[in-house]
Amino acid sequence: MARSLRINYPGAFYHVTSRGNERRDVFKGQRDREKFLSYLESAVFRYGAVVHCWCLMGNHYHLLVETPEGNLPQIMRHINGAYTTYFNAKRKRSGHLFQGRYKAWLVEADVYALELSRYMHLNPVRAGLVSRPEDYLWSSYRSFIGHVGTPDWLKTQQILGCLGQRVGGAPSRYREFVEDRLGKEYESPLQDAVAGSILGCQAFIDKVKHEHVHGRVPAKDVPALRQLKERPRVEDILNAVGEEVGVSEKEARRIGIYLSHSLSGLPLRQLGEIFGMGETALCEASRRMKMRISVNPELAQVVAKIRDRVNL
Repeated sequence: MARSLRINYPGAFYHVTSRGNERRDVFKGQRDREKFLSYLESAVFRYGAVVHCWCLMGNHYHLLVETPEGNLPQIMRHINGAYTTYFNAKRKRSGHLFQGRYKAWLVEADVYALELSRYMHLNPVRAGLVSRPEDYLWSSYRSFIGHVGTPDWLKTQQILGCLGQRVGGAPSRYREFVEDRLGKEYESPLQDAVAGSILGCQAFIDKVKHEHVHGRVPAKDVPALRQLKERPRVEDILNAVGEEVGVSEKEARRIGIYLSHSLSGLPLRQLGEIFGMGETALCEASRRMKMRISVNPELAQVVAKIRDRVNL
C-alpha cells in the first residue's frame, strides 16, 4: 500500500485529515467530539502544536495545524492514538479506528491558510448536514465569527489577519468571505497540491524540495517522493547525449527522445513541441527505443552512461 510523503521541519504548516477505518463513523455523539477536542488541547500544551482551524465530521476530521518544533508525527500519534484508546475502551472493542495513516499536506500558510479554512468550514454544508456553517456545532467557524468564545488552544489570529488589520472587523469580514461560496460550486484547494503533498507557489515548492526532499532515496511505497525528485531538464539530457562518444546524430535523437520521455516529467504535448512530432509518434519512438535497449547490451551501456551524466 502506498504511503504518504512526510515532510517535517520546525514551523511547518499542514492540512491534516484522518478517516475512519472502512469509512465508518469515528464520532458517534457529543461526548466523542468533546473528548477528541480535549486531545487537541493537550497536543497544544504538551507538544507545542498550534491549531489554527478544525472541523469534525462523522467519519473524518480536518485540521490546520502548525508545528513550531517540527514534530507532526508525535502530535498525531498523541491525537489519534489517545482518541482510539478512548473510543475502543468506551465501546469494548479493539483494533484500528482510523484508516491507515493520517494524510498531511504541507501548506504555504500565507497563501493558502485562509482558503483552506473556508473549505473546511463549509464541509458540513457540502455534506448536507446544515444549510449554513454557523449552524454546525463541531467546527471552529463559530469562534471565527464571534458567536462563541475562542478557547486558549485555538489560534484564529493568523487566518483572520489575512482579511485586514482593522480592529473588530475581521470576524464579520471572515463571515462574508465564507458565505461568498454558499450555494456555489467549490472545489478543494488541495487539488492543486504538487505530488498530492505540497500546496504553495512554485518558489515555496522549490524551497521545500531543495531543503527537505532532495537527497532522500525514493521508496517504491512513497510515490510522492519519486514525483518530487529533481528532474533533469531536456536541455541537459540532450547535451549529455551529444557528449557521448560514438553515438550518431540519428541515434542521439532517438536516445534523446526516449530519455526525455522517461526522465524529464514534461507533458507529452510539450515534449512533442521540442522534438517536432506528435504525441503518439513520440510515445511510439520511446517505446521502440526501450525495446532495443532491452535486447542490446551495448546500447544499454551507452544509455546508462548518459544517465550518469545527468546524475540519475
